[in-house]
Amino acid sequence: MNRVSSISGQSAVFAPAARATDARNAFAGFLLSGLLLSFVGAILPAWRYHITGDYRGAGACFLFLNIGLLAAARTTAVLTRRTSIVRLLSIGAFTAASAFVLFALTLPPASSVWRYIGFLVLGAGSGMTSTALLYATTPFYNRDRASTLNIAGATFGIGCSMAALLIAGTFFVYTVAQILLMFAAIAAGFGVFFGRWRLPAALPPQEQSWRRVVADFRNPGVVLFTLLLFLQFGNEWAIAGWLPLFLIERLGVSPETSLIMLAVYWLALMSGRLAVQPLLPRMRHGRLLLCSMAGAVFGCVILTFTNNLFGATVAVLCIGIGFAPVYPLVAEKISTRFPHYHPAVFSGLLSFAFTGGMLAPWTIGLMATSWGIRAVMAVPLPGTILVFLLTLLILLHARLNGNNAG
Repeated sequence: MNRVSSISGQSAVFAPAARATDARNAFAGFLLSGLLLSFVGAILPAWRYHITGDYRGAGACFLFLNIGLLAAARTTAVLTRRTSIVRLLSIGAFTAASAFVLFALTLPPASSVWRYIGFLVLGAGSGMTSTALLYATTPFYNRDRASTLNIAGATFGIGCSMAALLIAGTFFVYTVAQILLMFAAIAAGFGVFFGRWRLPAALPPQEQSWRRVVADFRNPGVVLFTLLLFLQFGNEWAIAGWLPLFLIERLGVSPETSLIMLAVYWLALMSGRLAVQPLLPRMRHGRLLLCSMAGAVFGCVILTFTNNLFGATVAVLCIGIGFAPVYPLVAEKISTRFPHYHPAVFSGLLSFAFTGGMLAPWTIGLMATSWGIRAVMAVPLPGTILVFLLTLLILLHARLNGNNAG
């Protein structure tokens, strides 16, 4: 018998039961999502942007990736009412695979326009996959929000670190075209994997009233949390997008070493999100957020002024671990302030957050064109301070409204 769960009168996208196999497959999808979205920051050294100095072009790659992601996220939310989630996951993976093939066929000196088209396609594949995953993981999210967000964040981080390590490990072994075709094969493999997933039939979600969503956003706390999520993703992806080029030009390290450092950053984020799991019920969330921000600011300052690899390693670890608890805690707090949870709404929030994540590297590209590679730290350092101040405002708002739990 099908079991339908209802939240505030809204039908959720529930399967008859949340099976272990479904959880494994869904979280494997976040591995692919991390691999796809982090690809642009990892591939820039292979495309020799540190030699050409085309920072504006490098930043444009993030912009076009974001445009494709936003368009696909909106389209996928509509398509979930017309086709199955697993089919959307499979289509998204194969779309991403086609983008990697396009990259391999249009290597420099081909026009950079082909590269931008490729990132539009890659963004579309990533957006479709990520949005469909939100629907697939809804039963687990409603059962245990914090754990689901942390596991999803950890597997996403593993995917991000895999992208950097795969390129680092093959940098001097294979050609760029071969590396790109390897990524295409991985994405296509996930497409086959999703195509064979037999997800139990789920009830289609009821259309969410956007008037109700707008009413939810009249709460100043929701607005502050959403803005914090936007800025925090911008901070994280500013580092992830430009760290390899920054280390190559500032410290003179090899592209392979810079990519390993990028993997260290992603692993620090992942490890931090795993380590924060047992702390959630034992430590005040507000205090945890404040401590994490202090560590991130400290790491940003070190990375700004260091002139050696040891200092950079310490800085990257501090930044990664400092950033780690912010997303799961903020996302959990946002969800508790929406009385009518709906995957499409949460997909919109994540799309807004990823927009911050992609606009920050694009902005850095524009700034670096005029100021040089030092401009990389012009976004995450003040951005981290802004997140810290927003956190204080959020805590003050919660206290004034008699909510001392966070």
